Order: sequence, then C-alpha cells, then structure tokens
Amino acid sequence: MIHVFSFKDFNYIYDVGSGSLHECDGETAAYLKAEYEDGGDISAFPPELVKRAEEEIKPLKEAGLLFADEVKARPVKSRFVKALCLHICHDCNLRCKYCFADEGAYHSRREFMSEQTAKKAVDFLIANSGDRKILEIDFFGGEPLMCLQTIKKVVAYAKDKAAKNGKKFLFTTTTNALLLNEEARDFFNAEMENVVISLDGRKEVHDAVRKTANGKGSFDLVIDNAKQFVRSRGEKNYYVRGTFTAKNTDFSEDVMFLAENGFDSISMEPVVTDIAELAITNGHLAAICDEYERLAERYLEKYKKGEGFNFFHFNIDLEGGPCLAKRVSACGAGNEYFSVTPNGDIYPCHQFAGDEKFLMGNVYDGNIDGRIRSQFVENSLFTRKGCENCFAKYICSGGCSANNYHFEGDVNKPYTLTCAMMKKRVECAMHILARKKAGI
Repeated sequence: MIHVFSFKDFNYIYDVGSGSLHECDGETAAYLKAEYEDGGDISAFPPELVKRAEEEIKPLKEAGLLFADEVKARPVKSRFVKALCLHICHDCNLRCKYCFADEGAYHSRREFMSEQTAKKAVDFLIANSGDRKILEIDFFGGEPLMCLQTIKKVVAYAKDKAAKNGKKFLFTTTTNALLLNEEARDFFNAEMENVVISLDGRKEVHDAVRKTANGKGSFDLVIDNAKQFVRSRGEKNYYVRGTFTAKNTDFSEDVMFLAENGFDSISMEPVVTDIAELAITNGHLAAICDEYERLAERYLEKYKKGEGFNFFHFNIDLEGGPCLAKRVSACGAGNEYFSVTPNGDIYPCHQFAGDEKFLMGNVYDGNIDGRIRSQFVENSLFTRKGCENCFAKYICSGGCSANNYHFEGDVNKPYTLTCAMMKKRVECAMHILARKKAGI
C-alpha cells in the first residue's frame, strides 16, 4: 500500500510496507494516486507519462521500497504492569472550561490522595511488575502541586522500595504551574524524569479558558513560573502542553508564541469536550488541516534560522523508532498501565476515572477485574475498525482508546475527528523530515 500526497509544491510517495518516503514530480504523483489509490482510472494520462512513471518506480519496487509487503507482527501484550497514573489530587486551583476531569473533581467530590493510599499504589505496582526493571509513576490531578509534600514522601518511599526489589522508578508530573515555586522547581529537577506544564499560548487564548477559582485569567500568574522552571531545567525533559479549541483554530500562533518565549519542547492538542462553543467539529477540519500546514512551514523557517524547537506531533522516525510489534499493540492502558484515584480505585487510564463501568479494582485488595482487562489486552491495531487501509496506521497505532469509547462508543472504533487530524499531522511531519534530509 502506498500513500501519495502533496505539501504545497512538493509531492511525496509513502510506502506503508517498507516505511520509506520518496519525493516525485507532480505528474508522477497524480498518476500514482489515480492508479493505486483512487480506483485505477488512468485514462486521462498520456501513455508516455504512464510509461515514464512506471520506469521510475520499477527500481524502487525491486528494492522493496515501494509496494512492499507489510510485515505481520504480533502485538506485544505483557501482563506485567509497568506504569501508574496517581491521581494525587482530585482538586484544582484553576477552573478550566474544557477540563475533561470536571475542573479537577472528576464528577465527584474534591479530595486528596493520602500518603498511605499512594504507598499502597507503589506496592501494587511493584507486586504486579514481574521481571520489569523500569517502572513509571505519573503524578496527576487536578493539580498535583497542591500535594507537593505527599509527592515528596511517595517518591522517597518508591525509590527505597525499588532499591530493595531490584527496580528503578521514573517519575513525571503534570502541572498548571500556578504553584511551581522554587521548592517545587528544585524537587522536580532532582526527581522528575519529565514534567508537563499546561499553558495554552497567547495570553488572550489562555485566559479565555484557563481561569482561577474566582473567574480571572491565570496567564499572568503562571507564565513567569513556567519560564523560570524551563530555564532551571537544563537538559532534562519537559513539555509545555497547550490545548486548542474552536476559539483558536489559528493555533500555530500559540505554538510560535511559546517557541518565541523560550519554550523549546511543545505539544498542542485538540480539545476533547462536548461544550458547544469550544468543541471541534467536522466543520473545523479544513481550517485545522490548513493550520497544521502553516505551522509546518513556520517550524521549518525557525529551523533554517537555527532556532528550531521540538514540536511533539512533528516528531517522526521512519527508519527506527519503536519496533513494529510495539506499534501494532496499541496503547497499554487497562493492561500495562492503570490510573489510581484518591481512594485507591483502579481504572484503565485517567480518562476513564470515575466511570463505574471501568472500575477494575482497588490497590488495597490488589485485584484486577479480568473481564475489563481483557477488553484492553485483546485490542490492538488489528482490532481497530477501519485502520486496515489507513496509511498512518503503523504511526498512529489506532488512536486513543478513551477517545474512541467516549465519542464512538467502542474502544476499537477510532474517533473520526482525531483520525483526520492525525493524518494531516503525519503528512506535515513527513514533509519536515524530507526537507531536513534534503538540507531544506
């Protein structure tokens, strides 16, 4: 299977089986698309063009770089748990309009995870990790920094338990930066493998949706904290994660704003909400796809000036990256990765938290509902409905199970809106990769 696409004046052929990307002229691209993607009607193409195009692609076919057979890798589904998302706090000091977690409360009461429950979660992870040596804990909320002292104690406990059991923990935290003071900075820089900071971009965009409990915008309260943290972070991992909504489909402006303000590791995600004024619909797709192309061009402009930055969705590795078996395995949620709420309840991931249909157990009894778990063990790229003929399937892996369920009613039915955006992002990423390899 091949995918032929254009980016402005550039034309590309992506071979799904081999993962190879080729540049070609417009006539060849049009012919290949008609012949191999659009049903085979090539009556409008002159015979000499067809002959030339076929002669050009013949050596690529013979080399296994076009129309290559797809390798049928088996999904990797370990029963050993590798990671937990600890909802250390079901409360938040912001009241973001689009928050999937009900402004931190998860459609329940506001509460903090006790030190005892957090330690039981650590014990649960170690007990169910089998021969895994590297384990992960993500401190999540709500706003985790409202529980900084608990996080410190849990990290110390986890490190001690890991040393006694021949394991190692990697810790991450997601924060809105409101409480990201010197104490938090020092601790994060010493202990956190990665830190995700929620910041939506321009002040007017951020303040429109990310408000404090008293209804005021939070941009001025968090921007300096975020900048100071990034300056202190050195070479350690971090991401500034923004969210765009129907109100700012010109989100490339927000990405560039963040880049120009010293943030060189950026993610900008489409909102997931049913709030009408913010929700992204099919009517927004054309503008959003145009905006991804605009962002790709601006990204390359910065790169050419020596001012390149890391944009999560433009990272693509067609020559290496995760092995094929892992790529077809889909997300590990509900099998290798779980979410733990403040009372110790276990869910497949943070986006299922609070949904009783997906309550899998509790860290205090240590049991996992095998019936629910089997839904996630059994799903993979090959069970995703409609993915079999998608060019991006080995890059996307079938999308987010939670989004699929919440919007399509089935973890195995990809959410069509995110599919469309993913395909455009992949094309942009391939264009960027090609231009970099060609020296721009």
